[in-house]
Amino acid sequence: MTQQHTEGAGPVDAGPAQAGPAVTATGDEVFQVETHGIDPIPDEERHGGAKDLFWLWFGSNLTFTYVINGALAVSFGLSFWQATAAVVVGGLAFFAISAAGLSGIRTGTATLVISRAPFGVRGNWPAGLLNWIVSIGYTIVNTVVGALALEAFCADLGWHGSTARAFALAVTMVLTFAVALWGHATVQFAERWMAYILAVGFAALLVFLIPGADTGASTGGVPGASGWSLAFVVMLAGPFSYVPMPADYTRYLPRTTSLRSITWSGALGGLISSVALGVAGVAAATQADMSDAVAGAEGLLPGWFQPLFLALVLGGSVTNSIITLYSSSLNLQVLGIPWSRSKAILISAGVTVVGSLYALFLTDFTDSLLSFLSLLIIVFAPWGGVFLADMVMRRCRYDAPSLHAGRDGAYWYRGGYHPAGVVALLAGIVFASLTCDSELWTGPLVAPLGGADLTLLGSVVSALVYWALARRTVAPAA
Repeated sequence: MTQQHTEGAGPVDAGPAQAGPAVTATGDEVFQVETHGIDPIPDEERHGGAKDLFWLWFGSNLTFTYVINGALAVSFGLSFWQATAAVVVGGLAFFAISAAGLSGIRTGTATLVISRAPFGVRGNWPAGLLNWIVSIGYTIVNTVVGALALEAFCADLGWHGSTARAFALAVTMVLTFAVALWGHATVQFAERWMAYILAVGFAALLVFLIPGADTGASTGGVPGASGWSLAFVVMLAGPFSYVPMPADYTRYLPRTTSLRSITWSGALGGLISSVALGVAGVAAATQADMSDAVAGAEGLLPGWFQPLFLALVLGGSVTNSIITLYSSSLNLQVLGIPWSRSKAILISAGVTVVGSLYALFLTDFTDSLLSFLSLLIIVFAPWGGVFLADMVMRRCRYDAPSLHAGRDGAYWYRGGYHPAGVVALLAGIVFASLTCDSELWTGPLVAPLGGADLTLLGSVVSALVYWALARRTVAPAA
């Protein structure tokens, strides 16, 4: 098979690169449609450096979501400093997410292809489907938030009604879809330049919100196990949602890129932006009613800055939606959609448009969607535990051709399922289900635990079970 088959979901020739003149990444150029999908990136097309990951994770996490998360921590009964500590702990989780990107450097493919190693080719499929649903769900939420911010800006100019709302949605979708359609190089380029602009704006937001913060004790008294656990679930859910994505953005990096460099670069990017905006939300919640976070924060700002604030909300929504929409197109190839990445993204974009139209014009289902998405951490925390444990046990050394070989590869296991991975995943899901406290489901162990939500510990349970079952059979590939 020739290297002309670059964007499909099937196996490609893993032989040595052909000699020739040094060229730039012909399949990955800024403002040109990326020609690769989940197929392994050839060594001669690898490019970039670890510093690119800083801007990717910094820019994509400059989103108003973290302001909302910080405000939620205060609503759970935490004081300013307690909530700030929870925000910092959540930000530190980006070190694990960034380190997971080494798997992309070693294999040259996407995270949800690599996860065939711990779960098997068929065993990986259900989580792949759920991840696509989560990616599209959060893309819809971000799109709606961005469109509403732009609509509010239009209202300030005197333009009201459904036409203004439709215009706001169209602009938000075009900004997101165009970048994600072009692909990896354009995603990184856009995240970097949007980060420059958004960082200045959000820094100004911090200047307005931090000085007025009430740093005293929480109004609700000493927070119990429920308050602390819910705060940690909210803070860690953001980084955990990226576990199925890091290799998507490292697969083009040269094989010589070190674990230390990608870990620090990516982690600092996500840490700085998420912590800064989380603290802004904490500060705002000690001064105003943040049940409507956008309106609450806007009320604390000087009048001249409010239009810029709405632009920040829009820009942050777009930067986050770009990476989730892009990864969703790779996700569809993993699920077996026989289309190129650039065509597969049309499915994700179409579903996003329909969902956003439904939310904006027919009924407000955003809260219900968020509740549903938050419930899926019951699956993704244990999934992440198995994936990260397997990555450590293999030392990020996979049989790369077998990841794409189906029945003929080493990761077919028994009928396409890896028993150790599937059993460990189910064990983690059971634990998470028993200890989950959400609007849609409360586990039977929550009350005996004093209201504590231990959902995230499902990742630890699944990782330990996987290690116990697979420690004699899972090893680094030669």
